[in-house]
Amino acid sequence: MIANPIQNYISPEDYLAGEEISLIKHEYIDGQIYAMAGASDAHVTISLNFASLLRNHVRGTGCRVYMADMKAQIDTANIYYYPDLIVTCDARDRGLTNHKKYPCLIVEVLSPKTEAFDRGDKFSDYQQLETLQEYVLISQKRQRLECFRRNTEGFWVLQTYNQSSEIYLSSIDFRTSIEALYEDVTFGDNEEN
Repeated sequence: MIANPIQNYISPEDYLAGEEISLIKHEYIDGQIYAMAGASDAHVTISLNFASLLRNHVRGTGCRVYMADMKAQIDTANIYYYPDLIVTCDARDRGLTNHKKYPCLIVEVLSPKTEAFDRGDKFSDYQQLETLQEYVLISQKRQRLECFRRNTEGFWVLQTYNQSSEIYLSSIDFRTSIEALYEDVTFGDNEEN
């Protein structure tokens, strides 16, 4: 017997109401919810380092940086994800208190269990966000950052940064060393349970 997916469908409104009181975070994909796991020390350290650098850079510009607890809504796909970092400079996002719809930059720190999804279906979903200019993937195994940048023709172009690189994000005109991103990260201890 096959389960009827319509019976298990959860509306976006019910999902958002449930997330307000839930003790754990869930991502929402077209009527289905998926619990999110915790993160490793390296994952959290990289995210915090990057968020701190970005926050200092955008201070006073009207742009906002959000960490792990802010949802990105993709209307066209009926999806809510929790990226590791979101940057939005769009005034329309200021009135949205529990999710953002118009980010210019999304960052995911790669984990062994989510890397394929972050590179594949999730990236494909994020590409539907018309305001998104850059999608960044950060390794926690070694100093490596991949920035997918939307060019003027609408194609996504990959720029890779490695050890000793200066990172540049055109969406917010931001520069930093890759070493600053990996400050206090110990490689080899980054496996998640």
